[in-house]
Amino acid sequence: MAVAVRVIPCLDVDAGRVVKGVNFEGLRDAGDPVELAHRYDNGGADELTFLDVTASSGNRETTFDVVRRTAEEVFIPLTVGGGVRGVAEVDKLLRFGADKASINTAAVARPDVIDEITRHFGSQVLVLSVDARRTREGDVPTSSGFEVTTHGGRTGTGIDAIAWAKEAADRGVGEILLNSIDADGTKDGFDLELIRLVRAAVNIPIIASGGAGVPAHFPPAVEAGADAVLAASVFHFGPDDMIAQVKTAIREAGFDVR
Repeated sequence: MAVAVRVIPCLDVDAGRVVKGVNFEGLRDAGDPVELAHRYDNGGADELTFLDVTASSGNRETTFDVVRRTAEEVFIPLTVGGGVRGVAEVDKLLRFGADKASINTAAVARPDVIDEITRHFGSQVLVLSVDARRTREGDVPTSSGFEVTTHGGRTGTGIDAIAWAKEAADRGVGEILLNSIDADGTKDGFDLELIRLVRAAVNIPIIASGGAGVPAHFPPAVEAGADAVLAASVFHFGPDDMIAQVKTAIREAGFDVR
């Protein structure tokens, strides 16, 4: 029996405020993270993801105080990422109220950190965030046509995104948060090709992210292989019942949803 699809609002946080941009650029204010977390908890969200979007590029730690205050207001699983470099940061996040930690930049720089974290806490605690974009003219070519980026999408790596997702799954990461840099904030729909490629490469849960603009965009992502669907703009700037609308669209498309 298939596991029910999860609907996950994402809180991209910069300097203690929720922000949202397009293609990870042009960030605009979307509100207070604690207030939004409370709203989404009441609105039927299955989980929340909290990403400190400038923690790695700014070489600073995740805003632990905001994590603590957010965790106090929600009663659903909370995943936190941004500036997570190893066991110590994961331990602190869990003590401040997070249920799972998301890692990106540090894992690309030193893949062994995945093994260290999962050995210490178990696979279920670690989410690998893969910020993938289609390779462009002048980029290092990759076999899949998608490359991994780091530092909030600012830095290309030349690493093939599909091969990286497979390596991380083999190393024991519990889930993959698959962010399409090209689709992010565009509201044109998820990158279904990217989801399909990663789904074919791994057998762990995939959280699809990037591009959702209307409820009808979510079922195709599930059809492509996503186990969960994550979005920001459509929830931050949409009607209060948007989570319910998304769940209805997924359910009417024939998929189980929480």
